[in-house]
Amino acid sequence: MSSNVSKKEIAHFSKDSHRWWEEDGPFAPLHRLNPTRLSYLKAQICARFCRNTDSLRPFEGLRVLDIGCGGGLVCEPLTRLGASVTGIDADAQALNTAQDHAISSGLDISYKQKLAEELRDRYDVVLALEIAEHVPDLTAFVESCARLLEPSGLAIFSTLNRTPKSFALGIIAAEYVLRWVPQGTHHWKNFVRPSELARAARHAGLRPEDVTGLIFNPLKRDFTLSRRDLDVNYFMSAVKADFYG
Repeated sequence: MSSNVSKKEIAHFSKDSHRWWEEDGPFAPLHRLNPTRLSYLKAQICARFCRNTDSLRPFEGLRVLDIGCGGGLVCEPLTRLGASVTGIDADAQALNTAQDHAISSGLDISYKQKLAEELRDRYDVVLALEIAEHVPDLTAFVESCARLLEPSGLAIFSTLNRTPKSFALGIIAAEYVLRWVPQGTHHWKNFVRPSELARAARHAGLRPEDVTGLIFNPLKRDFTLSRRDLDVNYFMSAVKADFYG
């Protein structure tokens, strides 16, 4: 099976992998994004699985896979919410950083240097956050995500829409004006329209159930969710059909 990963992309991110947990470091945008991102994840997962949303550990008993987990910024809070979390990434340095931080935080998280297509386990929830725009073959990647889900499991994607607005804000502003991320982090032609992601999801046996936009406020330097504005960043959640193998 051929690898659906870009070595150039991995090399680009790995040079800063030891700095994943620096809130004002190269991954600062993800730290600012995390509260809003986790709010969306919790709402979608609880709507599907949680019986007691008031519990401090509403994800107890759920098996969650975070594909492209990086330094573990999502893995750790999901573990605190009770989930059994596996994080995979192609970047060994990022995984070392993630593992060291998890140990220092007293958290039991399984980190593996694996690609999605190499796994054989099944999960209740599969996350693919800020990764779809970096894979060479979107259709094959979404198929791998679907294969790793239990029947009726939930996949959640987040990515960048391919619009003139996303080019202006996601590349020009983020990389060259605000210098939020290193130049060359994103390539506009690889951004994914919601229709393209939804089509790949359906082809893989997933049923898209929610699409929500993500808006950055440059004055407050924070993010909010939007039902209407999908022009730059967006989330998509999709459920695996029971009949899909």
